[in-house]
Amino acid sequence: MGKTRLALRVAARVRRAFTDGVWLVELAALQDRTLLEQTVADTVGLRDQSARSPREVVVDYLRDKQLLLVLDNCEHLVDRCGGLAADLLAVAPGLRILATSRHALSTLGEHVLAVPPLPLPDLAPERPRQPGTLVGNEAIRLFTERAVAVWPDFAITAGNHTTIARICRRLDGLPLAIELAAARLRVLSPEQILHRLDDRFRLLRAGCRAVLPRHRTLQAVVDWSYHLCSPLEQMLWARVSVFAGGFDLDAAEEVCAGDDIARDRVLDLVTGLVDKSILIRENQDHGHRVRYRLLDTIAHYGHDALKATGQEAVLRRRHRDYYLALAERGEAEWFGPTQLEVLARTRCEHANLRLALGFCLAVPGESENGLRLAAALHFYWHCGFLSEGRHWLDRALAMHVKPDRGWATALWINAHLAVLQGDAATAADMAEECRAWAQPRGEDNLLAYALFILGAAARFRDDLPRAQALLEDALARFEALGELNTTVIIAYVTLVGVAVLQGDLARADELCQQGLALSERHGEQWTRAYMLYALSFAEWTRREVALASAHAKDSLRAMHTFRDTFGTVLLVERLAWIAGTAGEGERAAVLLGVASMIWPLVGGQPLFGSRYYLAAREACERQARCALGDRAFQIAFDRGTALDLDQAVSYALGETPERATPATTTTDTTGTSLTRRERQVAELVAEGLSNKEIAARLVIAQRTAEGHVERVLAKLGFTKRTQLAAWIVEERKGRGR
Repeated sequence: MGKTRLALRVAARVRRAFTDGVWLVELAALQDRTLLEQTVADTVGLRDQSARSPREVVVDYLRDKQLLLVLDNCEHLVDRCGGLAADLLAVAPGLRILATSRHALSTLGEHVLAVPPLPLPDLAPERPRQPGTLVGNEAIRLFTERAVAVWPDFAITAGNHTTIARICRRLDGLPLAIELAAARLRVLSPEQILHRLDDRFRLLRAGCRAVLPRHRTLQAVVDWSYHLCSPLEQMLWARVSVFAGGFDLDAAEEVCAGDDIARDRVLDLVTGLVDKSILIRENQDHGHRVRYRLLDTIAHYGHDALKATGQEAVLRRRHRDYYLALAERGEAEWFGPTQLEVLARTRCEHANLRLALGFCLAVPGESENGLRLAAALHFYWHCGFLSEGRHWLDRALAMHVKPDRGWATALWINAHLAVLQGDAATAADMAEECRAWAQPRGEDNLLAYALFILGAAARFRDDLPRAQALLEDALARFEALGELNTTVIIAYVTLVGVAVLQGDLARADELCQQGLALSERHGEQWTRAYMLYALSFAEWTRREVALASAHAKDSLRAMHTFRDTFGTVLLVERLAWIAGTAGEGERAAVLLGVASMIWPLVGGQPLFGSRYYLAAREACERQARCALGDRAFQIAFDRGTALDLDQAVSYALGETPERATPATTTTDTTGTSLTRRERQVAELVAEGLSNKEIAARLVIAQRTAEGHVERVLAKLGFTKRTQLAAWIVEERKGRGR
């Protein structure tokens, strides 16, 4: 115990030594070992659109980075983590990896640091101590911190010091065991805790003696916590172990109720487990729902209890059914005004969706449900998870031996992901399969989707006449069928690009207005952003730079709200072209630098960039170099590469970010300028919000919030958040607020 806590402390202390950041990859909830590299990619912000393997993408991206990667809880993925570490360290000299695991990774160059329990306290101090000096031992200090959280009046005194010391010694200094014991002060005295520990330890030691003593002690603590629960609380503890990465009350009621647990009792049982520190209450996810999670050890214990009941398969299927329904609900609601809420809800359940997919593709007879679930999530795969979507759909399609309607639906969805990855040939092959199945059976809507994919593949192969014919045919069929969703709007977007490239700007305008009207009528925001992107292309082509810029910026704001990295970089590139056309060479150069910083996050340079795209980009760079000269161009370009994503978007939208300055020892803040975002962050710090709460309030990543706080402190020369809060208060007074 304590490995994760130690790793996080080390990472926090050394973060300034790594120019490309410190990244925590949490692996405890990852069940499918083949998704390790994808999980690393997701953590460092990669939204790869290519058909390359995730390992290849991760290795290539980290090759030149100065970065610390923290791989947390590797024990169930030891071989895979060891192999990835070996591949990365062989080519990335600036990379360091800090791994926490119950087992060594056995990788060349590995340095193993055994994390011992906390130092054990003396039972009887040699001389009397003052009350303020009794909390000197780390184990006792930890016990005290956790005890005060549940019993504010608790304090270490000369009268209870020895009892607390005995508890900590009985628990071998294990942090989790100490925390669980301290939590019991809500209902027991220290003397009662010590007495109950004695009973439980004696019972456990009568069992297997081959286990290390401290492991027997931990088992005793968890056993003891289990037996302090009511029978129904024990049952719920076992059942909630089927979740990965947390769950909310709705999920617990749907999956865990039944067979002796009435649905209306679940809330009370969850409350009991929270009170007993078995369940941990997490912050709200997307503004509405509290989530809960089990510590890893507690979850393993619950899983063993569930297996002993013989109900594991039943609960796994309930879990699968719940998340299949959640995915299909998201699919149904995606084309509408609640889109951001749907995306936040789905992202929150990523680990559970992976677990459900893994179950479907591992258990005989469940592959059809796996195909259905992977296809229902197509709206989610498009928002930054193309590679993972291909991973699940490829596996599910390979297992689905009998072609049917579900198979054909998954086929065109997978083909669409392949198109967006730049794998047009594979996409066309899958779309042809779908068309060959749908056409003779009169499946007109599936035929329309197949034609759309074939048209999109032709577009990205630069076969514009064929692309136009296929896309026009698909849109006519969609209209005749009354089919309308995000994919249909994306068909409009694709056809706009074809029309513009063929010089038919009138047709492009007509399609843009149709697509925008449909999106706005239904409150659809994501595809509206892509329609605005297409409209900006048409306006830029006719040299209406003011209109093109306005549409591109509106689109970029939406893309950034959805955290759609791929759409964001497309818009940054477009704004660079617009700036070049307008004679703003420096701005164009900075934006090209920004784009070069973002493209690696999505798998490299434009993957479906045809010769038309590349010609436009090269023309933009020539214009900027001609206006600035090579040296000034490079300086501006480098300024762009130095911005983080939030700063980059701020710049692209016309809000020039201030660069962070090194921390100094002075607190003279005269003339210090904070960006608008930095001012927001400073105000929230003054309100007492944590970095996690700031991230939730501003809808940004927690690590981004941390970076903003650090920059603000550095700019102002402060070292503590309290100094910053005091400064904000004085600023408000000075402005008469």
